[in-house]
Amino acid sequence: MAKIRLTKNELKKQKDELKRFKRYLPTLQLKKQQLQMVIRKVEQDMRKLMHEQKQLRERLEEWIAVFGENRTFPKKGKVEDLIVISNVDRERGNIAGVSIPVFSGITFKDVEYDLLEYPMWVDRALEILKQLAEYDAKISILEQQIALLQRELRTTSQRVNLFEKVKIPEAQRNIRMIQIYLGDQQTAEVVRGKIAKNKLVKVS
Repeated sequence: MAKIRLTKNELKKQKDELKRFKRYLPTLQLKKQQLQMVIRKVEQDMRKLMHEQKQLRERLEEWIAVFGENRTFPKKGKVEDLIVISNVDRERGNIAGVSIPVFSGITFKDVEYDLLEYPMWVDRALEILKQLAEYDAKISILEQQIALLQRELRTTSQRVNLFEKVKIPEAQRNIRMIQIYLGDQQTAEVVRGKIAKNKLVKVS
């Protein structure tokens, strides 16, 4: 703890700091609560998407096995190779002062293929694979959101702890110490004054 001056000016400074810390603390606590709520909500959204994606994969389990074997397709023409992501579009959002990416869309490159070389269900398969890719993109962006929000939560929690456990108690201790010292000084001055007065009375 830094050494403080035991003066009236320092007392005023410490009281002003304590007032400022107590004014900022509720704002930080509110921000911490907001971040915790938002993180839970984003995690819930992500679990929902992952569950939907899992269900889609399970419905396509037999097809996926066919994709893996791929015996009826041309050697260089796996169905999954026909899905090429062109761009994942993001917007910028703001939650509790944190700038986050927000999914706004996904585009795929047009890959030409010979229908005669693929089974008749290839178009439907490509549709489903695009849906799975979109799920991946959405989940990835939600993971980024969570990482950014958790980083901000850590910083905010550290500030809350700093104010609650260090700054406010420290200012309160300093104020008490200065007040005790100034009180002792005032008492000493009164005693000295009385002694001096008694001496003057005796002399006269």
